[in-house]
Amino acid sequence: MLTRKQHELVCFINDRLNETGVSPSFEEMKDALDLKSKSGVHRLISALEERAFIRRLPNRARALEILRMPERTEKKPAGRAAKSTVAPVPSPANDVIEIPLHGRIAAGMPIEAFEGSSMLAVPAALLGPGDHYALEVAGDSMVEAGILDGDYALVRRTEVAHDGEIVVALIEDSEATLKYFRREGAMVRLDPANRAYDPQRYAPQQVRIQGKLSGILRRYD
Repeated sequence: MLTRKQHELVCFINDRLNETGVSPSFEEMKDALDLKSKSGVHRLISALEERAFIRRLPNRARALEILRMPERTEKKPAGRAAKSTVAPVPSPANDVIEIPLHGRIAAGMPIEAFEGSSMLAVPAALLGPGDHYALEVAGDSMVEAGILDGDYALVRRTEVAHDGEIVVALIEDSEATLKYFRREGAMVRLDPANRAYDPQRYAPQQVRIQGKLSGILRRYD
C-alpha cells in the first residue's frame, strides 16, 4: 500500500507522461506535491522504485517509466461489495516519426542554416505535441543534465521559454546554443550544466528562443 504522497506522485508522473511524453522535473514534482525540498521527491521516487511502481531509465535525463498504477477503491451503494480496479497503464507508443535534422549546434551557425538538411526517425513517444526538429549536440557543456556530445536533442519549436527550461537560443542571430534559460534582472542568463563552464549573460534583444528541449536520442554503435 502506498502513502498518500507516494500515490499523488505516481499519479502526477503518469498524467504528465500521458500529456507530454516527458517526465516532470524534480522541481515540478516538488511544487506539485507541496514539498519543501527536492530531497523529499528523491525519497518518494526511491520508495516507488522499491515497490515496482516506476523505474528510472538509464542514460536519459529526468526519464521515468510507469510500471503499474496503484489500485483505486471505488465506493459502491450499500449492500454491494466495493470493487478494486487497477488503472490501466498506456502501452508505449511504437510509432516512428521523421523530423528535420538541422545539423550540429555549433558557434557561428544560425538554426536557419540547417533547414531541410536531412531527416531523423524518432519514436513518437519521445516528442509529445507540437512541431519538432532535431539537432546534434556538440561539446560537453550540458553533461550534468545527461546531455552528451553526439546526442540528438529533440526540440519543440517555440519562441517562449520559462525559467529553468532547457532551450535552443540563437544569440545575435549567429550562434546557436543549448542551455538552461533564466532571467536575471533585466538580463537573460544561459546556464550550462557543467561546472567547468560559466553562465552567459545577454540583453533580451540579443537572444531569440528557437525551441525547448523535449527529449534526447542517443545511438550506440
